Amino acid sequence: MGMFDGKVAIITGSGSGIGRSHALAFAKEGAKVVVNDLGGDRAGGGRGSEAADRVVMEIKTAGGDAVANYETVATREGAESILWTALSKYGRVDILVNNAGVLRDRSFLNMTDADWEIVQNVHLKGTFYCSQLVGRFLKVQGKGGRIINTTSVSGLLGNFGQANYSAAKAAIYGLTRTLAIELAKANVTVNAIAPVALTRMTEDLAMFKGVSAEQIGPQFISPAVLFLASDLAADITGQVIGVHGPKLFVYRVEQTQGVEKDPKKGLWSPSEIREAWGRISGS
Repeated sequence: MGMFDGKVAIITGSGSGIGRSHALAFAKEGAKVVVNDLGGDRAGGGRGSEAADRVVMEIKTAGGDAVANYETVATREGAESILWTALSKYGRVDILVNNAGVLRDRSFLNMTDADWEIVQNVHLKGTFYCSQLVGRFLKVQGKGGRIINTTSVSGLLGNFGQANYSAAKAAIYGLTRTLAIELAKANVTVNAIAPVALTRMTEDLAMFKGVSAEQIGPQFISPAVLFLASDLAADITGQVIGVHGPKLFVYRVEQTQGVEKDPKKGLWSPSEIREAWGRISGS
């Protein structure tokens, strides 16, 4: 018996890298998997069916059950196609993993509208469209469910040359927190992962120089997603798990104790804020 026997999981961008690892891991645990991948390059160019088909074949060869979908997550029509693939093939859906992504790294002052828009469309709009459509279905289906989003250390802490990516990933953090609140009554948990892994998306980054996939590959990321999608995490929602190779941790937005000024003494002045900044910031 697998952890997800009888369950159906949609995994976007699962033709390679982290998404492929997720698809294989879910299938190994008994889930029926919708392998979605546009088949383009990491910058969002091109498309094809080979990537998704290859992963479906891997799953079937290992005795699992999977179906391919080649649509983009960046449009509502594409997201509808992804959901319809699950429903027409398997009649239900239980788990959504929003993983699809592209990179258009460029320093902020040199960033073009196209660089900005494609990253927002795939990461943020894609997460919005897929989560809304699947969330609506899960509510009607009435059996609860799981949505796992993908944010990033770049979105939570920032990173040079990734203003477009950081903005989208920070927004996904906020979206995750809000959806966790709104979908709680439907017994749908919504969490996120912030992975660091060596893939075709990251292979030329300086931080991965001299590091192998065995040390920090996609295989380290999928166990956290399996956990969040399982009954083991039924009481966990609105959380962001950071995964850096074998290290797991939780990201949190913290509020300092702060300083309150006596209202009878008037409003804060800029000079007073400067003087109290150490106590306000907690530094």
